[in-house]
Amino acid sequence: MMLLTIDIGLVIEKLILIVVVISASLVIAMYTTFAERKVAAILQDRRGPNRAGPFGLLQPLADGLKLFFKEEIIPNFSSKFLFILGPALAMMTAMMTSAVIPWGNKIELFGRNINLQIADINIGILYVFGVVSLGVYGIMIGSWASNNKFSLLGGLRAASQIISYELAMGISMIALLMVTGTLSLKEMVVQQQAGHWNVIYQPLGFLIFLICAFAECNRTPFDLPEAENELIGGYHTEYSSMKLGFFLFAEYINMFISSVIMATLFFGGYDMPFVNESLLSPNIAALVGIAALMAKAICFIFLFMWVRWTIPRFRYDQLMHLGWRILIPLALFNMLVTGGVILYFK
Repeated sequence: MMLLTIDIGLVIEKLILIVVVISASLVIAMYTTFAERKVAAILQDRRGPNRAGPFGLLQPLADGLKLFFKEEIIPNFSSKFLFILGPALAMMTAMMTSAVIPWGNKIELFGRNINLQIADINIGILYVFGVVSLGVYGIMIGSWASNNKFSLLGGLRAASQIISYELAMGISMIALLMVTGTLSLKEMVVQQQAGHWNVIYQPLGFLIFLICAFAECNRTPFDLPEAENELIGGYHTEYSSMKLGFFLFAEYINMFISSVIMATLFFGGYDMPFVNESLLSPNIAALVGIAALMAKAICFIFLFMWVRWTIPRFRYDQLMHLGWRILIPLALFNMLVTGGVILYFK
């Protein structure tokens, strides 16, 4: 009989890493709301939040306390279990994506080499797509359980929008996988460290992926599921207190994780350009890598915010036209050209 041996140290190491990654993601998402308001204020020539704490830095905590102490309202006409499940599922799927992201190289602590990745699986990008596709169920369940026609319309919009743009995103990823030959996010970063960033080989694939990321995160100009001038509040019209907070937090966590994934796939992940990490100590190299990844993610987050406060939202027919008649043909064209180039130079 085979005995199952468990490395207790490895289990503790992974549990600590999970807690650190989830806590850091929540804090970053919380302060992304503050950054959004500040960026909006700069673009609109006003001050933004500046009362709670020095320079307004405690504003996210004030907003969180406000959500916690608001009255919890569950409409009598709603499906109560599903009404609670919706935001919980949206939040859970938003957090699960971070499991396969390589946040940095190994560090040495207490005589152990700790890999800064919760799970290095060889189908990492498929895991990301699988979890992201489940995220829409939180919105759909919450909107349907609200028993409100505006919420239901928002949920239907979110479902059709995410399904449509996932097709173009998936096809754009096929071209990248043809170039890298691997589904592992860690292996993709290692390849980019040894050569060039993937955005050089796949500029069109990156552009398609970026546009689809806006749609997947329900960010302007793709925020039709919660268009307040048409649907009051969209899929979360009936929500209040921390249930509404979960939906809002899930959006910002998705925006942060999407930024990290784009940095990992196309911009070298934790690779610091013009720096030879082999000349540094392992711990210093890991810290430099984490800083590089966060800097790239911050650039993408700023782009998300810049677009939101610059471009008006599409009409729904324009959104569907862009997804089905422009992005999908472009992604197919990019895939065919990539395959032809690979075969020619093979």
